[in-house]
Amino acid sequence: MTTRLLPCCRAIALVSSLLMLGTAQAHHVWIEQNAQGAQLFFGEFGENMREVSPGLLDKFGGPVAQRISAKGSEALQVSKTATGFGLSARAGKGESLVVEDPAYPSFEIKGDKPGRGIYVPAARLVTDLGRQEPKLTLDLVPTGVSGKDGAEFQAFYKGQPLPKAKVEVITPSGWSQAHTTDEQGKIKTTLPWSGTYVLEMSHTDRSGGERAGEKYERASHVTSLTIRQNAGLKALPAPAAAAPSKAN
Repeated sequence: MTTRLLPCCRAIALVSSLLMLGTAQAHHVWIEQNAQGAQLFFGEFGENMREVSPGLLDKFGGPVAQRISAKGSEALQVSKTATGFGLSARAGKGESLVVEDPAYPSFEIKGDKPGRGIYVPAARLVTDLGRQEPKLTLDLVPTGVSGKDGAEFQAFYKGQPLPKAKVEVITPSGWSQAHTTDEQGKIKTTLPWSGTYVLEMSHTDRSGGERAGEKYERASHVTSLTIRQNAGLKALPAPAAAAPSKAN
């Protein structure tokens, strides 16, 4: 487990990611909701940076959203805005929102083994720490186990527990803490402050495949889990909003 203060340390890692994959692949998506509704954002949560339209937000091929409750899964409408994607419903108590974009444009892999790669951004929002079943291709869910030593989460890839996955717990202030899942795909982390947390996770599948008639050699999956913590210490302030990237 590694704790870091942002944005200074994270900026170095971000530059490395940009050089390898390009700006879009270094980002992640996450869901936030309030009394007015729920929205999917794209950018860097810990740096208070959200991409916009016109801009990198326009690269999305078509996010698919669902609300999951005790009654099952319900498809939601997704409407593009200038700063994200609005969802047609919020998550109530015990419910979850999930979004995945299966049609984000492929990209060129450079290096010793050139080819094509796909980027699959996904996100989940939960309203409590109750147990959730995996739904997304790459998913991170609460197990329902929590106590003084923290809350437990489990990573899944294609419905199977994912060991040795890197998970970063991030707050709006830029504070972050890195974890690695165990052999059962589980981590445990404390949530000391009140407010919103985003847990970000990535996984690269190098087995290759085909999507919409196009072959690819690598699938880069990035997912997030948004949690709202009402109890705890007073939340640290968020930095000033960072400017969105310039579209290529």
